[in-house]
Amino acid sequence: MSGIVIIGAGQAGASLAAKLRTLGYEGAVTMIGAEQQPPYQRPPLSKDYLLGKMELERLFLRASSFWEEQNVTLRLGQRVVGIDPAAKTVAFDGETIAYDHLALTTGSVPRRLPAAIGGELQGVYTVRTLADVDAMEPEFREGRRLLIVGGGYIGLEAAAVAAKLGLKVTLVEAAPRILQRVASPETSDYFRKLHHSHGVELIEGVGLERLLGSPRVTGAKLADGREVEADFVILGIGITPDTALAEAAGLEIENGIRTDEFGRTSDASIWAAGDCASFPWKGGRIRLESVGNAIDQAEVIAENMLGAEKPYAAKPWFWSDQYDTHLQIAGLNTGYDRIVTRRGEDGAMSFWYYKGDELLAVDAMNDARAYMVGKRLIEMGKNPDPAAVADPETNLKALLK
Repeated sequence: MSGIVIIGAGQAGASLAAKLRTLGYEGAVTMIGAEQQPPYQRPPLSKDYLLGKMELERLFLRASSFWEEQNVTLRLGQRVVGIDPAAKTVAFDGETIAYDHLALTTGSVPRRLPAAIGGELQGVYTVRTLADVDAMEPEFREGRRLLIVGGGYIGLEAAAVAAKLGLKVTLVEAAPRILQRVASPETSDYFRKLHHSHGVELIEGVGLERLLGSPRVTGAKLADGREVEADFVILGIGITPDTALAEAAGLEIENGIRTDEFGRTSDASIWAAGDCASFPWKGGRIRLESVGNAIDQAEVIAENMLGAEKPYAAKPWFWSDQYDTHLQIAGLNTGYDRIVTRRGEDGAMSFWYYKGDELLAVDAMNDARAYMVGKRLIEMGKNPDPAAVADPETNLKALLK
């Protein structure tokens, strides 16, 4: 019995399986996941789940009965060891399963430090899976010292949770400023002030030389010779697309598993979606690490598996929660040359990224209206007058007309 096989039981895999059934596909659907849990949300892991505000069951994307009712076979806790594109089979756990279409929704893996500089010491964690967060949760006790390596969104979110729980937090970022890779200096300044106000020590522009301790981490030596004491360490130094199976199967790789505009890989029967996939975008190629992309891309691929030939038109959006600040991001700011600041009510603020006259992206802090209007303007291809955006008297919704 062939059918559709999905490797990876995360957001993209779950969205793809559910969409196939919504579209009326009646063939076999098998989803294989390396983790023991059914598909679950990842963003709350480092926020509400770690804070104890969200029960395990609320993490799950669907009730356990859903998959059975939809006749989707879940093979959990099983790792695929190989794909044979010529035979159209997948090997895992001593079994081989055939497919008509195969979807790779393998996601990404967190970067770790080399063992030579302490990356394998006890008490060093990454934030990616439920098992990761469950393992580190006992460390989060008031008064303990946490060192975070990396000043991106994952590192800053972990810092916010730890500070809320009364830990002493130090965050080290090798780049000149936090969020340098993804945001403007204005957004970096906003979050630097926010973290300082909650007692987090930020050390920017200083690299990590090595972690200290044996067999358990006790601190770190920085590139400028400083030593920082720590009871445990969280690494937030980025992720890489999980392309190992695709590479071994001979698929084309280009900053992820290379797909065409329909989500098809270099093998016509194999598709890819989510963090692991790169796809055409405005004359180039991009790979998006977001929940929104995982859902939208997977649903388009479900349609295309059934013959739709529908190009994927990405609409990038992201979010981050730190303390009581809800950051929403619309668009991609690559290539911006101007920032326009808009101040709203009750401390709300937004930064609008322009390239010449073109609006590229919006970072909105506790300003849902700025986010929603900015997102629609970008999707409509409209470029509002920067002076009007900056004027607090401007009715943002009027810009949509």
